[in-house]
Amino acid sequence: MCFSPEADLVTGVAVGIVGIDALRHVTDKRELPLASLPMVLAAHQLVETFVWWGLDGSVSSTVWRSAVYAYLAIAFVLPVLVPLCVLAIEPAPRRREVMTLCVGLGAGVTAVLLVGLVEGPAGAHNAGHRIAYEIGNSPGGVVSVLYVVATCGALLASSAAAIRFFGIANLVAVTVLGLLTTGDVASLWCAWAAVSSVAIALHLRSLHGKVRVA
Repeated sequence: MCFSPEADLVTGVAVGIVGIDALRHVTDKRELPLASLPMVLAAHQLVETFVWWGLDGSVSSTVWRSAVYAYLAIAFVLPVLVPLCVLAIEPAPRRREVMTLCVGLGAGVTAVLLVGLVEGPAGAHNAGHRIAYEIGNSPGGVVSVLYVVATCGALLASSAAAIRFFGIANLVAVTVLGLLTTGDVASLWCAWAAVSSVAIALHLRSLHGKVRVA
């Protein structure tokens, strides 16, 4: 869990390294979206480093506010991005149908969240050992539940065991996130990014006969 700028920075770099490994094992363009996901998660952690620095006055308010909006924007696109990544590599028709439904649901959730973000205001404050985020028009519990369904549903429907494991890790993270809306997201993403990125890298390696992470 990330409780400091140093933790976010270290995790972002580590997840980025895992992401590079995942990208190195792409042999089919359909694998590229999934392999790129760890890099998105790495960027998420690195962006939050600037949120921390803004809160302690190390960077300007303009940089801080941009980082807050970027951090939330990444979190808000995951309900459509994750199902799309998994759908791209799924071979089973019936499982693809479930994933397509998740993509549609995720697109609706992302749209609602991004509208709220654009309408603003968005902010963040130091809640002791985490950063709490908020937007002016909170979408409420229903959207939070749909966020969980869209993000996790496609993963759990996958025919690949490693992706289903990724789904379980994702379910734990986004369920807590959903229950708490956006307030406690900061204390969750480090662990989730690390676990899910390793799962993705292992899956891509296993597809090509290399299951050990260097």
